[in-house]
Amino acid sequence: MTWLVTGGAGYIGAHVVHALRDAAAQDPRLRPVVLDDLSSGHADFVPDDVPFVRASVLDTAAVRAALVEHEVTGVIHLAGFKYAGVSVQRPLHTYEQNVTGTAHLLDAMAAAGVDQVVYSSSAAVYGTPDVDVVTESTPTHPESPYGESKLVGEWLLRDQGVATGLRHTSLRYFNVVGSGSPDLYDSSPHNLFPLVLDALASGRTPRVHGVDHPTPDGTCVRDYVHVADLAASHVAAARALADGRPLERVYNLGSGEGLSVAQVMTTVARVTGIDFTPEVGPRRPGDPARIVASGEAAARDLGWAVRHTPEQMVASAWEARRRTP
Repeated sequence: MTWLVTGGAGYIGAHVVHALRDAAAQDPRLRPVVLDDLSSGHADFVPDDVPFVRASVLDTAAVRAALVEHEVTGVIHLAGFKYAGVSVQRPLHTYEQNVTGTAHLLDAMAAAGVDQVVYSSSAAVYGTPDVDVVTESTPTHPESPYGESKLVGEWLLRDQGVATGLRHTSLRYFNVVGSGSPDLYDSSPHNLFPLVLDALASGRTPRVHGVDHPTPDGTCVRDYVHVADLAASHVAAARALADGRPLERVYNLGSGEGLSVAQVMTTVARVTGIDFTPEVGPRRPGDPARIVASGEAAARDLGWAVRHTPEQMVASAWEARRRTP
């Protein structure tokens, strides 16, 4: 009995794999297996004692073979293309990776008799909501192909549940930051933390994309959550499904509070000891002005909690960045 983690060699996926491996010491049902095509992941993020299958979720035959060979009983699906801004320029690629890829995965799961999945969704499904704090009942109005593709992924799970009895839950979150281990770092060329820390490490000035948003200081407001906290909730969701406990169709993993990009910059300067005034660039397409989510339902059912302060988020990311090869 194992859990397949698609995208398990990526930044978030690797943290989930490490958390599953730790949990498996007490609950062997949660032993992880990784499937990743390494398009953005890193093979050295996968622990030596965790089986690794190099394949794409678009390859139904390879996914089915991995499910059968490793006696997989559940899947945590993180593989996908996650850049909202870039998705505006590459909508077809985004849909292929996130929608077609999820459909192929579900096809392989059905063929192999695997009937439980935890899906990595996104707060981007909400677009720019007209409430200060979104809940799971907030209407979805995605504003980018990325957000649209994640919402369609949720629909695929819902419909497959009706058709085959698939047991599933989707976790919606936005800005995942920090590091649970100095060896695991965010290498995204688009995420705020690595962009800022890479700039500082190389002596450049970080940039803010847009200071004219309808927010108190004009910069985007986001719900920043630490990757280790996020990984723990993926494991909790997998365990709940394995136990046969009922779960909601979707959960928000949010703090209920937001930080603006300007506030993040101030925190980075304070934690790193590097004083700087960020450059100002234009808004990025597909970037909502504010998304802050309540995590109350996830706290009730998945033990979700924000256990790291903004300073700890920055400090752990900075330590991992300085150890980056």
